[in-house]
Amino acid sequence: MKRNLLTAFCCLLPLGYWVSAQSGISAELKTEYIPSSNYIRPEDSLKTDSKSDFKRATLNLSIPLSVKKDSAGRIKAWSMLLSGSYAKMSHKKYETPLFPDQMLNAQVGLQHIRPLGKKWSMMMMASVGLYTDLERISSDDILGQGGVLFIRHFNPNLALGGGPVLTTAFGPPMVLPWIYFDWKTNGKVKFKLNFPEGAEAGYEFSDALTLKAVVNLSGMVVERNKDGKSTMFGYQQITAGLRPEIKITDKLSLGVTGGSTLVRSFSESERKIKSIFKDKKIADPKFASTFYVAVSLRWNLP
Repeated sequence: MKRNLLTAFCCLLPLGYWVSAQSGISAELKTEYIPSSNYIRPEDSLKTDSKSDFKRATLNLSIPLSVKKDSAGRIKAWSMLLSGSYAKMSHKKYETPLFPDQMLNAQVGLQHIRPLGKKWSMMMMASVGLYTDLERISSDDILGQGGVLFIRHFNPNLALGGGPVLTTAFGPPMVLPWIYFDWKTNGKVKFKLNFPEGAEAGYEFSDALTLKAVVNLSGMVVERNKDGKSTMFGYQQITAGLRPEIKITDKLSLGVTGGSTLVRSFSESERKIKSIFKDKKIADPKFASTFYVAVSLRWNLP
């Protein structure tokens, strides 16, 4: 059951990406590379000679459509969200093909965020996207989702939120719970915990350079046709490493991450709500840990 829920949340992860309101255009371009590592067979946890790598490019873009501030400086905004991830995998020494060679997740959405009193805010989002392995694109590859988050701001550095999210990842529309948690500190030594994105601890050497230790969770999901049935194929990864972040200008920053994969696995489920509650008798296929590198460029326009 837990692994099936994780497949669904791979589809929902972009909902948590732009929770805060932006007064200008915000964007991130990120590239990732994981070299070939051994496939671990789920039947007996045997590390085989089969290997797969992983390369991905991701672009997230937030375009404000309407931004207003109240007397206390709190923002009420409507924004358009655009995001896309393209992944390419190379597979070696497999007797039969097990995993897709390509994965594409692309979506467009609308976001609204507004204050609710002095300590609360609300975020609403709706989106539609294409989640495909590019082998055969059909209407089954189009998924919709939407959600409402009620966020409690305890102070400028601590926020906790929750609410329902509606998704069509498993065929009929279903509601999943969504939890958002954001905590950070100020000063030269910085800690940040953001669920569902990850955690980081860093030291600010100067206004232009910060070195961070980071742990990140990410994933992708694609619809695939297997034996004439529509299935959801989810990819999950947890990575850890060091990331120097360089502030190039007030509006542009560069981050370079080098580290290791802690978890890299696939999961597969039928597109039926009841499949979420089924316990799998065999573990999900996964890969041995290996090196991980990523380069990200972020910019904010006024």
